[in-house]
Amino acid sequence: MTPRIHSTAIISPDNVVIGKNVTIGPYSIIEENVTIGDGCIIKAHALVGARTTLGKNCRLFNGAVVGEIPQDLKYADENTETILGDNVTVREYCTIHRGTTDRWKTTIGSNVLIMAYSHIGHDCIIGDNVIIANSCNMGGHVEVGDFAIIGGAVPIHQFVKIGQHAFIAGGFRITKDVPPFIRASNTPLTYNGLNSVGLHRRGFPSESINLIKRAYTKIYRSHLNVSHAVKNIKDTMKLTPEIQEILEFIKESSRGIIRG
Repeated sequence: MTPRIHSTAIISPDNVVIGKNVTIGPYSIIEENVTIGDGCIIKAHALVGARTTLGKNCRLFNGAVVGEIPQDLKYADENTETILGDNVTVREYCTIHRGTTDRWKTTIGSNVLIMAYSHIGHDCIIGDNVIIANSCNMGGHVEVGDFAIIGGAVPIHQFVKIGQHAFIAGGFRITKDVPPFIRASNTPLTYNGLNSVGLHRRGFPSESINLIKRAYTKIYRSHLNVSHAVKNIKDTMKLTPEIQEILEFIKESSRGIIRG
């Protein structure tokens, strides 16, 4: 089907590619060098900034801004990008900013839900199947792993990393890295057990969940410090893919992981 474009929408004549069965609502603005995948719906007053790519079946709700310039004073209009995967939902008045010369792009994976009034800063990397609840504010360079869930009204410091399948309760500030597979809450943010419900729902076998729990017991519930706990895990536990993911996350953490 040909695109359905409202007469009041403003679309740049400069290298805009619009896929099949696309809907562009009233007063929306599509800037130059934009690609919009098949089946996308862009509602009223939305803005798709320059050098933005939307995958298939994305939905931008009223007032959403995707691909605007970053809030970084060093940015000098370099040719950076914003890339969204397939089936991304961006609710009302969210803002997603393009990258800087640090990573050259901001990347959102596929099957991601970003709820109303949330902000994703420049150079962020959001994995697949992530849920970001209302009014979550994310500084630049944040990384969020696949299947992570972030509660409402959560401010996230720049350069923070959140591991896959992690669950962060609403209203708590994140200033350190959140390891994979866990629940986190409290002030300051602390380990609050495994995200057991999420892991069961996603088909993790009980044996794998029990091993993950054993590993985090060593990290957070023993007399060992983190480096000694990591060594103990390597020496005494079966290094399944999930355990390796935990160890690699801790190794790569630049801000340090949240406390127990």
